Order: sequence, then C-alpha cells, then structure tokens
Amino acid sequence: MKKQVLVIWTILTLFLLQTSPGSSQELVASFGKSIHMKDLLAGKLKNARPVKWYQVNTEADSWKISGKTLKCTGLPIGVIRSEKEYENFIMHIEWSHRKPGGNSGAFVWSKAQPGENRLPDGVEVQMLDLEWIKLNTRDGVEPPVAYVHGELFGVGGVEITPENPRGKRSKSRENRVKGAKEWNSYEIVCVDGNIKLSVNGKFVNGITNSSQKKGYICLEAEGSEIHFRNIQIIELD
Repeated sequence: MKKQVLVIWTILTLFLLQTSPGSSQELVASFGKSIHMKDLLAGKLKNARPVKWYQVNTEADSWKISGKTLKCTGLPIGVIRSEKEYENFIMHIEWSHRKPGGNSGAFVWSKAQPGENRLPDGVEVQMLDLEWIKLNTRDGVEPPVAYVHGELFGVGGVEITPENPRGKRSKSRENRVKGAKEWNSYEIVCVDGNIKLSVNGKFVNGITNSSQKKGYICLEAEGSEIHFRNIQIIELD
C-alpha cells in the first residue's frame, strides 16, 4: 500500500511540475523595471531589476524588443506573464495600438493558466482603441463607448465589486484614451484586492473586493499589433 501511495504521489508531483506556470515556459523578454518602494524612497535606484516576461501561449515571434519598445503582433491570441507573482504594487505602463480598432489589455493577479478561450483569469485592465466600437457595429448599433476607456473586470471566475458599474464591469468616469498610433499611459494601483486606474494622468476607474489578489501580471495579444513601453513596477510589500 505504501508503495502504491508513493507511485501515485510521484506521478502527481511530475504532473504538477509539467503544468505549473513556471516549469517549462521560455523567457520572451527582459523589459521594464521593478523596484521595491523602500528602495525607491531611500534613493537606491540601482536595486531596480529588469522585469522578465515568460511565454504562456503565444509564439516566439509574437513579441519583439525594438529599442525601448516591446512590440506585439497580436497573434496568436494569448498572453505572456511576469516572472514573479505580485500582490500589492503600482504599475506604470504605456501602450499604443498600431491600427484602428485594436484590442489588448493587461491582467493582474492572474494564475497565468489560460483555458479554452486562450486568456487567463485575474482582473483585466482593458486597452482598446477608440475605433473598436465602430468596427464592431452590429445591425447599425455601436457597442457602448465605455468599452474603450479603461474598463476593469474580473475574468476566469474572479469576482470584483465595480466602482462605476456597467454590469459586472467597472467603466471609467471619463474617456481619456487617445487614438491609434498615439501613446496612452496607465497607472494601475493594486492593494489588498482593490484597484485604482489612472488613464493619461487622471484616476478615472476602480474596483474593490477582488476574490483573487495575488498573482502574475500578464500582457495580452488579442488580434492586433500593439506596442508597450516604459513598464515600471513598484512593489509595496
């Protein structure tokens, strides 16, 4: 009986090692900087470390560093993830869709294990181009403009309480997103299951009571070319 238990335990351990987010995934890029708040306040900027991004379910040629820009083709649909998990942090990220109607986003507090829809769980921070609603008009009806200006919502079973509800999602109080080929900046403040989002210099959205409040940060490829730059993460714990 003990031998059977040992065999089962060995098989289970090997399975978990093969399927865990950090097991066999390849390094995609070292891009952006991460620093702890105490080092930042002490002026120890040399303690900042590159953020390493690992493959989850896109392709090797989906992502490319060009100078100070991380370029994503948008295909196939999927994500890359940060090397480590984060709980309480502030992230600055700048993004630019290269074509009208582009779709992408960042996931926070994610397990980085996509399901059949290729996207993981967590809280998604939406990044849509202004033209998305026009290009997705159906029967003469445009989707709500709320889609494009920094919605926050739980995915993959993650529950949240929206500050400015649009159903289960939280929409920004003001549309501050710029058009295709222009750069947008987000400050994403994540603390104890609560998120505040600043879009181009103004806090306009938030959620509370996330049922998942620790995990990887993911960058999303969702069908259209998008560029990222100036990713900075400040760890608060």
